[in-house]
Amino acid sequence: MLKRKIASLIEDHLRSGDKRVLIIDGARQVGKTYIVREVGNRLFPNFIEINMIVDRDGDGLFKDVHSVRDFLIAVSSLAGDLLDRKDNTLIFIDEIQAYPHLFSLLKFLVDDNRYTYIASGSLLGVTLMKTPSLPVGYTRAERMYPLDWEEFLWANGYGQLAIDNLKEKFITQESLDESQHTRLLSLFRQYLLIGGLPQAVATFMESLNISRTRSIHKEIIDYYKADASQYDAKNRLVVHRIYDMIPSNMENRKKRMVVKDIEDRKGRTNSDYMQEYEYLICSGIALNVQAVSNPSYPLRQSQVKNLVKFYLNDPGLLSYILYADNVKAVLTDERSINLGSLYETACACCLAANGHDLYYYDNREKGEVDFLVDDCNELAVLPLEIKSGRDYRIHSAISRLISNPGYNIRKGIVLSNERVVENRDGILYLPIYHVMSI
Repeated sequence: MLKRKIASLIEDHLRSGDKRVLIIDGARQVGKTYIVREVGNRLFPNFIEINMIVDRDGDGLFKDVHSVRDFLIAVSSLAGDLLDRKDNTLIFIDEIQAYPHLFSLLKFLVDDNRYTYIASGSLLGVTLMKTPSLPVGYTRAERMYPLDWEEFLWANGYGQLAIDNLKEKFITQESLDESQHTRLLSLFRQYLLIGGLPQAVATFMESLNISRTRSIHKEIIDYYKADASQYDAKNRLVVHRIYDMIPSNMENRKKRMVVKDIEDRKGRTNSDYMQEYEYLICSGIALNVQAVSNPSYPLRQSQVKNLVKFYLNDPGLLSYILYADNVKAVLTDERSINLGSLYETACACCLAANGHDLYYYDNREKGEVDFLVDDCNELAVLPLEIKSGRDYRIHSAISRLISNPGYNIRKGIVLSNERVVENRDGILYLPIYHVMSI
């Protein structure tokens, strides 16, 4: 079983007595159903799981349910022998987005207070934009991502004592010894290759077969495109086109979305594609990094909405698109292969999973910084540069930001393959595997 951080969040919520319905949001195939099922069965003697997509495509018992009574009658017809009391009965509404009207019903199920509820869905962000009546104060939504770098270490048997030591080294700014560094760098490159989608990770762990793992990556990309078609059949080709552009954009110097490349139609601007952008973001299949005009805390105050970069939600998907079954391109230190986009994607996924909103800064005079995040403890901006090669000391843009007192930037971080942790001229140089601690 793959250990997931969100399992503790789910368990804490269900044990806390919080009356709100916890809704686990996230892209397809990130493990939502599996983890809710695992925690639910462990905590509740009576666990009832209802998949609303299966119901919609089958009997349709919940299609016209709009009252608590009708909902519970439908549940009773499926699992009446498991309906007992609130403290021992958990009803899991899986793929709730199949029936948007059930969102409004959650308020009345909470007020009824007869059973405990939890829900999950793959396109909740998109569905919620279309739902007229949201049960404010009755739900708690949490986003789930593919396995992040730390969870990938768990999956590979990297012990908690070693992880705690790694985090301590981050705090004290000490370097690991050569053997531990080499081991972690090797595992990080495996993370770039396999990614964090649970089915891909499990397949590789069981078989060590990259072809089988790549078939999982292909299936998931096909799933994502199929979901786009269900969401908006009229504009699905535009969504597909934007999604397909993400890997190639990562290889460009600017990396941001270029409108004319989407449809090559004159007069089009980013505002014409906001619906498609929102789909990619809300569905969880892409991570957005928003430009800022002023790299000062808090970053949200100066975000530029029409300049956006997208990253795929998993580095394994990107390495599949770029290199197919060629593991050598990723696992070995090939000078001819630039892994910059893969490194950035992995870091974007880790930062997002750690709760950061992602921003970047690009100025004609000052240059571009890969990522900016808010450091709420210091009330300052933390700029990050990701380096996959040997030029990790070349970072003129981040140095210019730090040297400007008006930005109040205390330090910058450069993440690279280098083992030695070093603090020089306001720049903290860290090995790439420390991204998990930011």
